[in-house]
Amino acid sequence: MPHLPIAIYYEQPHWFKPLFAELDRRGTPFVALSAVDHIWSPEDHPEEQFSLVLNKMSPSAWNRGHGDQIFYTLGYLEHLEARGVRVLNGTAAFRSELSKASQLTLLDGLGLPFPRSRVIHRAEHAPAAARGLRFPVVVKPNIGGSGAGVKRFDTPAQLEIAAAIPSSRQDALTLGMDTTALVQEFIPARDKSIIRVEVLNGKFLYAIRIGITGDTFDLCPADICRTPVGVDLQRSACSIEATEDQAKARLTVEAFTPPADVIADVERIMRAAGIELGGIEYMIDDRDGQRLFYDINALSNFVADGQTVVGFDPFSRLVDWLEAEAAQVSEHAATRAKAQAVTSASR
Repeated sequence: MPHLPIAIYYEQPHWFKPLFAELDRRGTPFVALSAVDHIWSPEDHPEEQFSLVLNKMSPSAWNRGHGDQIFYTLGYLEHLEARGVRVLNGTAAFRSELSKASQLTLLDGLGLPFPRSRVIHRAEHAPAAARGLRFPVVVKPNIGGSGAGVKRFDTPAQLEIAAAIPSSRQDALTLGMDTTALVQEFIPARDKSIIRVEVLNGKFLYAIRIGITGDTFDLCPADICRTPVGVDLQRSACSIEATEDQAKARLTVEAFTPPADVIADVERIMRAAGIELGGIEYMIDDRDGQRLFYDINALSNFVADGQTVVGFDPFSRLVDWLEAEAAQVSEHAATRAKAQAVTSASR
């Protein structure tokens, strides 16, 4: 066990109940740091408080009235790293999470395919940006998460009308916290499904196929509670919102084995993004069979009832990793302390 507790920094409490429960079950010392109530000082010494910090801040926090915590978190992560704290999914990973536009630049730099897109900073620019793209198109806030603010337009006329709506109205185009958005081709997914690949410590952990309906862009795996053959997953693993949301209730999830080249590409993406724990989503374009990567997630919400879906509990594997990383930090700290003691004694 580490001599200092592991800190879990988070915003959405429901998603991490299984993680907290597994840490409690093992008796692993940890501290839950809620971003909602969090305060820090530049004079703090977190290296004396925590063995490591796992960043689980959500970019979709703005959709729950917690948008103030997003940029606040960047400052806190920088402080932790400046103090020498081991941060899992630190500043680089969180910055990757906060820009869908930057994610596409990363994919392009790696030579990997993604949906054709344009980046805008005003709603009125959307129609011009969509010229040359195949309709339908979607407009996605640059800072997204859980499908927040994504809207589909089947024709240029629909997009023209939406782009002209004053921003003060509730039905206006949502550009998000940084007033930036993507205008992106809507991809008809082959087999009406998308694939999400999860990594732990930068390596492949598991993959799932999510059966989609087109009724929602919120494909959070923690909120999908049914398999394709109609088996209900453990309700304790699913949020109340998911069980009551009719659109989410029609989504299904099952285990999937990606091709070896997909796994290699996913691990390569995560290394480039600085993400140690997260998920990547891709789909096959039903029009031409092209594989397209379209979302890189540093906030990894594991599939509900992992034991039933993928054959093991991902939270158990996560805690194994957290304990190993924390123990390594403690070992290095002890080695440094011994070296300092030797140096002091020889003076």
